[in-house]
Amino acid sequence: MLEFLRSGGWLMLPILACSVFSLAIIIERSLALRRSVVTPAGLSADIDRAIAQGRLDVDRIATLRRGSALGHVLAAGLATAQSDPTRVKEAVEEAGRHVVHGLERYLNALGTIAATTPLLGLLGTVIGMIKVFAAITTSGVGNPQVLAGGIHEALITTAAGLSIGIPSLMFHRYFRGRINELTIEIEQQALRLLDMLRQGNFR
Repeated sequence: MLEFLRSGGWLMLPILACSVFSLAIIIERSLALRRSVVTPAGLSADIDRAIAQGRLDVDRIATLRRGSALGHVLAAGLATAQSDPTRVKEAVEEAGRHVVHGLERYLNALGTIAATTPLLGLLGTVIGMIKVFAAITTSGVGNPQVLAGGIHEALITTAAGLSIGIPSLMFHRYFRGRINELTIEIEQQALRLLDMLRQGNFR
């Protein structure tokens, strides 16, 4: 492994760093974007029962806000349920924007890695070919070992950059789609709560 990194030249260091950051982000987002974490099953039903039984006090709302992204949005509406309907809607929308921002955490970094690592590999290719032509200029084409070394370095950095960039791009697109699905689900639950509050079920 060390020999592989050494043969790729100094550009293998930033490519290796990108691979570490990419893997960390993928693992973290895979855990954070689980449906059971963002939109726990049965949460709306629990809120309905608590409202019907009059057990939804300030402490329960605070616990709900800390429990999940969906709970944070619904708690914003419940906390302002006695206010004007416009204020309730604004509170829910503000909480929704905050939640979506949290769901998208680190995705910009992952997208940057996906775009940058192939370019680093390409830069390594250019540097390797420059070494090849420099060797040709100084010693001609009679030393194939020198030529092969430059080409080898160019191919290694290209392969390494693509090996990191391709999966990073795939996971970036996957997480974007996952966030869109979760956002739609949160919006549906929030609209359902707003309809319930308009009907006076919490007053």
